[in-house]
Amino acid sequence: MHRSITGSYLDRYQRLTGGGDSADLLPVTGAQRRFVLVRAMDPTGRPDTVPLFFAFPSGSVDAARLREAAEHLAARHPVLRARAEVFRGTPVLRTASPSVPLEEVRPAPGEGVRDALRRALGAWSADGPPLRLFLARDPGIRDQDDPGEDVLAVVLDHAACDGQSLARIVEDLGEAYLSGLGAADVTADERAAGLAEYRQAVLLQLEAEHRASSPDALAYWGDRLRTVHERAPRPGAPLPTGAAELTVPGGPSGVPFAALLDAVRSAARVLYGTGHVPPVGYPWGGRPAGAPPVVGCFLNTVVFPAGTDEARPAPELTATQWWDDLDRADTPFDEVVHAARTAGSRWSGALDGLLTVDDDRRRPVLRLGGTSGRETQVDGRPVRAPFAVSVVQGPTVRLRMVWDRSVLDDTAAREAFAVLGGELRAGLPVGSAS
Repeated sequence: MHRSITGSYLDRYQRLTGGGDSADLLPVTGAQRRFVLVRAMDPTGRPDTVPLFFAFPSGSVDAARLREAAEHLAARHPVLRARAEVFRGTPVLRTASPSVPLEEVRPAPGEGVRDALRRALGAWSADGPPLRLFLARDPGIRDQDDPGEDVLAVVLDHAACDGQSLARIVEDLGEAYLSGLGAADVTADERAAGLAEYRQAVLLQLEAEHRASSPDALAYWGDRLRTVHERAPRPGAPLPTGAAELTVPGGPSGVPFAALLDAVRSAARVLYGTGHVPPVGYPWGGRPAGAPPVVGCFLNTVVFPAGTDEARPAPELTATQWWDDLDRADTPFDEVVHAARTAGSRWSGALDGLLTVDDDRRRPVLRLGGTSGRETQVDGRPVRAPFAVSVVQGPTVRLRMVWDRSVLDDTAAREAFAVLGGELRAGLPVGSAS
């Protein structure tokens, strides 16, 4: 059988563990491998985090009970008590005792709750637990008619979760909080079973990724991405990110994904000029067939060559190419980068843009005791790519773009967002911006 990056990784992992099931070293998926290596190569050590923000009535969250509930989750789900590292040149997860810090964030004078949270998350250290909680208390003097809001941030290292995992984490956290459970309520047998299921799921995923790294698949990606080369300069001094939003009525089946890709291509044309092929990444995938439904990170980053030639390709062509890409969407990101460079691309593996799409019906709702948190946004946080577009589809289509202001000019970014939104609105019922 051909030798692939994934196959070589499996060989190295088996040598590290002596071919057995190591109690504290877990293998990583291709997606996790990418996050670990990107962090290791980043001179600033920036983490890839996934934060969820929930607003609760002021004083309604019991911090001690919440932390116990979070540590119950870490005891149940191995990935939530594991630390990513490169051990003897091999990316792995090393399990530890379930520990979830909860930081009660106090706004400084003149600082709002969201400002305080942004400051606290900016100090995230890559060396700590993959799940952390931040609770920002409203410092205002309120009365019974206006109790104010506290904002809770549930933040995960991206190597520990994907979109499918988020909903389960939020659901399990609410159930553990309601029942008053902690880490001690997870038995040794339950922890051992969780480890075995997690390892089984990751090994099945790695086998699927190895199969998807066939010579034919690598030749396809080499040809598809031969002309790709990132255009954005490297990030400068950290600045609060810019953001823009738009809401339009949703159609019965939402916006076709290929139309989203074309709209992002048009935004890239505004940002980077014509005659280039900037790489845009989007998550795709899921658990392999037969794998236990464990919490973890199983979504690959698929690369879309967003060519910015003056002549926009026909929508049918984008759709056809996208379907061909999906046939090979399990090929791990690092294999794809290697294939592109082997074919002659000068692409380093950095992305010029990101696109994520969520279904409104699957948005997690955190319920603590008898109170449901209202999901909210905290703008200004760092973004890994120069720009990132998120789309939430449901009764309405909520379109949001954030950009790194140390890389992209605000005026150009807003123009790109206007072009992106205009293209999507042209194919949907007329709506208004919000």
